[in-house]
Amino acid sequence: MPYSRVNGIDIYFERRGVGPRLLYINGSGATLANSGSQMVDVFMAQFDVLGYDQRGLGLTTLAEGPYTMADYAADAAALAASVGWDSYRVVGISFGGMVAQELAVTVPQRIERLALACTSSGGAGGSSYPLHTLTALESADRADVFQTLLDTRFTSEWLEQHPGEAGLAQMVSQRDAVEKSAEVLRGEALQLEARRHHDVFDRLSRITCPTLVACGEFDGIAPLENGQAIAAQISNAELRVFSGGHAFFVQDATAFPEIISFLSRV
Repeated sequence: MPYSRVNGIDIYFERRGVGPRLLYINGSGATLANSGSQMVDVFMAQFDVLGYDQRGLGLTTLAEGPYTMADYAADAAALAASVGWDSYRVVGISFGGMVAQELAVTVPQRIERLALACTSSGGAGGSSYPLHTLTALESADRADVFQTLLDTRFTSEWLEQHPGEAGLAQMVSQRDAVEKSAEVLRGEALQLEARRHHDVFDRLSRITCPTLVACGEFDGIAPLENGQAIAAQISNAELRVFSGGHAFFVQDATAFPEIISFLSRV
């Protein structure tokens, strides 16, 4: 299995596809095994995609904490450098979008194009929902809360009237019901603690590359106004609003093609 030794940890990564170099950064609690690999597959037809498990998660080292957003960005930059990339495109989903912002303000000269999906800047630009507060809830209660955070329309009544969306809500509930080891829970908790302190808003003007800010109209985790604030703060940014919530890229068939089209531009 491919690993890169950077910043004192072993980062597990996968690299697939042919085309422009694209760094893919996962969301909260996501690993290549539980969702990231499928996301890499979406982009590999058009790009040389580098995806990885972030520190403390999946097959990457569970290092001693606490972690900071700067740590996550430094891992991303070092991993890309370790495979010989001096410049590349970046797509970050949710927490991955937070890391991508931190990365882009730290090494703006390396980022060719940037796509930020369902994410927030923190600070004056607004923070994403404090997911760390949900960990104290019982599994069933947590799943109920997360369902309406995923898409603010997802009440029981609305889902009864829109059975086509029920599968997504059910998938969330089933994923939350999976029993996790103490090590997995510790890695996720360290990530959520770093996420809690995310604030890059006042530095977003450092980003000079073409940037796409993609939002879900009914996102209860990273509300639309947070994406609007990011786009307004970056001089070369485009804002796109899709039909759906935090997982709009699953709900709106136009989302992935538009993100891929943006990232493919020369």
